[in-house]
Amino acid sequence: MCSLRSMAGAAVLGLLATSSGSGHAQEGYPNKPITVIVPFAPGGNLDVTARIVLAQMSQHLGQPITVDNRAGAGGVIGHQAVARANPDGYTLVATANGSFTITPRLRPGVRPFEPGEFAPIGMIGVTPLVLEVTAPAKFKDFREFVAYAKANPGKISMGSAGNGTTNHLAILQLEEAAGIKLNVVPYKGSNPALSDLLGGQIDAMIDQLPSSLNYLRVAKLVPLAVTTAQRSSDLPDVPTFAESGIANFDVSTASGLLAPANTPPPVIEKLNKALNQALRNKDVQSRLLGLGSQPAPMSVGQFRDFLMGEDAKAETLLKRGLLTAEY
Repeated sequence: MCSLRSMAGAAVLGLLATSSGSGHAQEGYPNKPITVIVPFAPGGNLDVTARIVLAQMSQHLGQPITVDNRAGAGGVIGHQAVARANPDGYTLVATANGSFTITPRLRPGVRPFEPGEFAPIGMIGVTPLVLEVTAPAKFKDFREFVAYAKANPGKISMGSAGNGTTNHLAILQLEEAAGIKLNVVPYKGSNPALSDLLGGQIDAMIDQLPSSLNYLRVAKLVPLAVTTAQRSSDLPDVPTFAESGIANFDVSTASGLLAPANTPPPVIEKLNKALNQALRNKDVQSRLLGLGSQPAPMSVGQFRDFLMGEDAKAETLLKRGLLTAEY
């Protein structure tokens, strides 16, 4: 596995170089449509929330923004496409903390992409995850779920949005913290896993709240616990993992936008301004909050610092032996 020290160093150099570089603003940017790659299947949390924000960003930038879904390998395929793209501000990627900082560490001897290959633009939002099962529920609550898993190792089939995603990370941390073993079934995004959960092909999944909320509201799915330190305002009666006996458990999905490294800083700043304007739009805020996602406007520097903090967390998980190529 690649060394975290070299990876983090590359990330620091790449991210800092972007924010302090001397590139000149492109004349009239943007003067043609922008493509944003979503590295997961349509209908998942990142896809849904990004589309809401990008539609408003398009109005501020005066150019269409097209979403290109390129699912596969826990987000690797989409990120690689943008890392190799022309750094002119016209090809971006919607990212999530798990797929950006965890995925590159999962393949021994192979580094599919480095954080330093990207320039941070800004954060979109922060989203809680929820452990959910099909209705009628096999388990009345989270404690019963854990008790069954302990007594029946590998018997509960658990859908994952892909190796290295926040969903996957939450499952790994749950297994370690609760002392259980689940039968993890990887998918190319949340939506395919959700479809199989609704169809009864799998028993449970940990999903971002936005993509599951409508099914939870109509009781097609049953929530057992949320992964964040505080309860979700959308599910006020659903306990946290910590309240249910898993101390200090706090996992959420943070989404944002990245450009290829060496994109001119003035272009990055223009994109950041348009993103934050979109996030302050009342309709956008209402729609994101209605999906369970908290808008989180940030400066380029703040988002860069956040990414480096996530990188540090990944080192801790790596040292604890949680990050491996296999489930």
